[in-house]
Amino acid sequence: MTSSNSENEVKFFSGRTVPLEMHKVKVVQSVNLPVVEDRLKAIKKAGFNTFLLETPDIFLDMLTDSGTNAMSDQQVSKMFIADDAYAGSQSFTRMKQAVLDVFGKEMVLPVHQGRAAENVISQIFVRPSTFVPMNYHFTTTLAHIELRGGKVVELYKPEAMKIKSDHPFKGNIDIERLEELIRKEGREAVSFIRMEASTNLIGGQPFSLANLKEVRKVADRYSLMVVLDASLIGENAYMIKKREEAYHDSDLRSILREMSSLADIVYFSARKVSSSRGGAICTNSKELFEKMKEIVPLYEGFLTYGGISVREIEAIAVGLEETTRENVVNQSPSFIDYMVKEIDRLGMPVVMPGGALGCHIDAMQFLAHVRQEEYPAGALAAAYYIVSGVRGMERGTVSSHRDSEGRDILSDLELLRLAVPRRVFTLSQVEYVIDRLNWLYAHREMIGGLRFVEEPAVLRFFMGRMEAIGDWPEKLALQYRKEFANGL
Repeated sequence: MTSSNSENEVKFFSGRTVPLEMHKVKVVQSVNLPVVEDRLKAIKKAGFNTFLLETPDIFLDMLTDSGTNAMSDQQVSKMFIADDAYAGSQSFTRMKQAVLDVFGKEMVLPVHQGRAAENVISQIFVRPSTFVPMNYHFTTTLAHIELRGGKVVELYKPEAMKIKSDHPFKGNIDIERLEELIRKEGREAVSFIRMEASTNLIGGQPFSLANLKEVRKVADRYSLMVVLDASLIGENAYMIKKREEAYHDSDLRSILREMSSLADIVYFSARKVSSSRGGAICTNSKELFEKMKEIVPLYEGFLTYGGISVREIEAIAVGLEETTRENVVNQSPSFIDYMVKEIDRLGMPVVMPGGALGCHIDAMQFLAHVRQEEYPAGALAAAYYIVSGVRGMERGTVSSHRDSEGRDILSDLELLRLAVPRRVFTLSQVEYVIDRLNWLYAHREMIGGLRFVEEPAVLRFFMGRMEAIGDWPEKLALQYRKEFANGL
C-alpha cells in the first residue's frame, strides 16, 4: 500500500525546514553565468531595462512566470495528438471540457493570452467615464480600461501596503469602500467589479473566499457583474486552503470551483495558470458570451483556436487539470515562502507574507537614499543583475506612467520582483539568489538612480531605455570583482 502527501516542506534532522521538490527532472536546459564585466556591458546595452536583456546574458531568468513555467510530461505528450483543424478543432473541445471540469463554466472564448482577454472585456463592457473597482490593478488591465475611457479604482485595505505583515489576505478588496463608491457614483457608472487572483503588483498577495463572497453580495445588491482575473488562481486557491480556516480540509478542485462560481466572467492567461501559452474568457451567461464572441474572430482568430496553436490548446487542457493538484501548485509558493523567510532573517526588506508568482524586495527601504523620482526599483533590478546575472523585474514607478502634465504617477510600492516559475529552479539556485542579494544589501549605498532616455507613452517598462545617474554601475562592478576574484 502506498500513500502520498501533498505537503512538500520537510523538516530535516538538523532542524531546518526545507521545501522538497515533488517532481524529478527529465529534460534540462543549459544556462550560462557571464562574468561581472559582461553583465555590466549587457545592462548598459539594454538601457538598464531588464526586459531588453537577451538570454545569453542571463544566468537565472526570474523576470516572470508568464510562459516560463515548466510543462509536465503529460502536457508535452498531449501536444502530439493536436487536431489542426482551423474550425471545429477537437483540441478545443478537450480544452472546453477542462474549463468546465475546473471552473464550472460552460462557454469558452479562446484568446492568445491574458491581455487579449482584457482587450475583449474592456471593449465590450467599459464605457467612457465609468469606473472599474478592483482589489488592485495590473499594468495591461489599467491600459485597456483607460484606452476605453474608463477609470480604475483600487479599493485595497491599508494592510495591503504594509511591507512586513502577518495578514494572510492582503489582496482583499475593502467592501465598505466598494459600497461607498457605488452609492456615490451610481451603479450605472460602474462597468463591473474586478478581482485579481493574486494581486501581481503588490507582491502576489491573495484574497480570501470570504472576501470574494462579500463582493458577490455587493454585486447582486446593485446588479453588477464580477469579473475574475484567474491567471494565478491556483496559487490563490492553495493559499486559501492554507490560510483560511474554513477551507483547511477542502481540496483545491472544490476551492477553485467555488471561486469561479462567484464570478460572472472568469478570464485567465494560460501562460500562468496552466504552464502553457494562450488564454480564455469563460462564462455561464449566454448573454455575456454573445456580446463578446463577435469580436474574438476580429482580434484573435476563429472561436475554436483564438490565436493559440492547437498544440498549446492541448497543453492548456492538461495544465488546467494539473492546477487542481496540490503537489503541482504548491512548489512555487513554498519556494517563495522559503526565500522570503531567509531574506527577512538576513535583515533585508521583503514583502511578507510570501505570496504567489515571486519574491518581492522593497526597494524603498533597500535603497532609502534613492529618490522615488529616480526609480529605485528599476535601479535595484539593474544593480542586482550586475552582481548576480539574475534577471528580475521592476514593479514600481517605471511600471507606472505619467499624468497629463508629464509628471510621473509615483507607484504605491517600489518592488524588485524575483519570479519563481513552477518547477524550474533548484534549491541551490535559490540559495545563490539569496546570497547575491545579501551581498548587494551590504553594498547598497553604492547604488544610485536612473533616468529615462527613451520613454514610450504606454507600458514604458517593456521597451523604455534608461541611463544611470552617475557612474555607480561601474563602481559596483569593480567592487564585486575585488571581492569575487573570478567575477562570477
